Amino acid sequence: MLRKPHHRPARVKDVAALAEVSVTTVSRYLNAGLTLPPATAARVDAAVRELNYQPNRLARSLSLGRSNTIGLVVPEIANPFFAHLAAAVESAAEAEGMGMLLCATLNRLDRELDYLERLRSHQVDGLIFLTNHGDDGTLAQRIAALESIVLLDEDVEGTGVPKLFCDNIQGGQLAGAHLLAAGHRRLGFIGGPQGLMSSAERLEGLREAVTSQPGASVAWTSNGPHTPEQGRAAAAEWLALPDRPTALFLGSGALLQGLLEAVQEAGLSVPADVSLVAFDDVGPLHLFNPPITAIRQPVAEFGHRSVALLCARLRGEPSGAPVRLPVELVERQSVAPPASHRRRPAPGPTQKANHA
Repeated sequence: MLRKPHHRPARVKDVAALAEVSVTTVSRYLNAGLTLPPATAARVDAAVRELNYQPNRLARSLSLGRSNTIGLVVPEIANPFFAHLAAAVESAAEAEGMGMLLCATLNRLDRELDYLERLRSHQVDGLIFLTNHGDDGTLAQRIAALESIVLLDEDVEGTGVPKLFCDNIQGGQLAGAHLLAAGHRRLGFIGGPQGLMSSAERLEGLREAVTSQPGASVAWTSNGPHTPEQGRAAAAEWLALPDRPTALFLGSGALLQGLLEAVQEAGLSVPADVSLVAFDDVGPLHLFNPPITAIRQPVAEFGHRSVALLCARLRGEPSGAPVRLPVELVERQSVAPPASHRRRPAPGPTQKANHA
C-alpha cells in the first residue's frame, strides 16, 4: 500500500493511486462536488485521511469559477470611519469563509474603474464599493454592467445594485434639534461635496429641524472635500461673516479637525464662541477638549449587513430597496447656549450701590 513520502506533502495523484481511481475523479470529487458511488467515495475519503492530503484552494477556486475573496473599495484607509468599516467587513467575510481584499482609491475615478475591472475579470467574487465624489455617468455605467457589487455609504445614481446607507436626514434632524434646544437660532452647515447624496441629505435634515422653530434658519452653508484643509477654509469663511451663525453642524471628522485648528488660532473657543455637532463618531471625539457632540453611525452593522447583501447577490437574489440604518446623537460638551442667551451673574453689593 502506498504511503505518503516524508519529504513532500501528498499530492492529488497520490490520493488517486491509493484510492485506485483517476486523478480527474479525485479532483472533481474534492473540488467540484462530483457524486461518486458510495464505495468509491469511501476509498477516496480514506486515502485523503491516511495521506493527510490538503486540497489546493486555488485549484478549487478555479474549478468553481470563484476566488472566495471579496473586495472592499474605499476612498482612503487613514480615515477612522473606513478603518473601522474594513475591520467589520473582514470579520463578516471570515464568518462566510471568504477573504477580503482592501482597495484604497484615493478617491480617484481611474483607480475606482481599475478595481471594478478586477471584479469583471473575476479576481474577486464581489465588491463592497464606496465612493466620495460626484459622477458624470462614467462610474454609474461601469457599475450597472456588473452584478456582484454593493454600494455603501454614498449613492451612484443610475445603478440598480444593492445599496446600504445610513439615515443622513435623521442625522441632520438630530443635530438641528439639539442645537435648537440649546437656544441657537442661526445655524451653519459645513458639508462634503455638493454632488454627494450624504451632503444633500444631512443639510436637508438640518433644514427640516429648523422649520419647527420660528425665527430659526440655516443661515450659512459651505461645501467641499472631506479634508482638514477644507475644514480650515470653511472656518475662514465663517470667521469673515459679519453675523456669524452661533452653531455649526459638520459633515465629517476631517472637516471638524480643520475647523477646530482655525477656531483655536483665531483665539476663539468651543462652545463659548461656537457650538459644534459633527457627523460620525468613529474618531476619539470624546478625548477632544471639549469632547465633541456627534452623530454616530452603526459602523459594525454597516460591515456585517453589506457582506450579507453581497452574499445574497452572489446567490442570485434580486436587489431590494436601498437599506437605511438609523443613527444616534451622542451628547458631549461642545454645545452650549449662545452668548446672548447665557444667564448673567447677579450683581454684587458694589454693583447694586452704583445703581442706587
